[in-house]
Amino acid sequence: MRYKLTFVVGAAVGYVLGARAGRERYEHLRKSARQLSANPAVRNAAESAAQTGRQVAGRAYHVVSEKVGDRMPESVAERVRSLRERGQGTEDDWGTTNT
Repeated sequence: MRYKLTFVVGAAVGYVLGARAGRERYEHLRKSARQLSANPAVRNAAESAAQTGRQVAGRAYHVVSEKVGDRMPESVAERVRSLRERGQGTEDDWGTTNT
């Protein structure tokens, strides 16, 4: 119960402070975020992190599939295969390719 109360109080304080900041501050933050995401260094870091994540996930997939082997139900295996095929060669929300 204590954690719920803490969350509600935090949300209320955030709402009040956000309402006081107003639309102008919101637009300023939005513009700053857009400029940050357009920065080539940030885009390169995001691409690098995404690629590293895909590589680690691929390695983890192979390690888990070797250990699980035939014990995984075929319906689950088929779903994993279809998800992997669906995501290949497309762009994500950052404009990076999932290669």
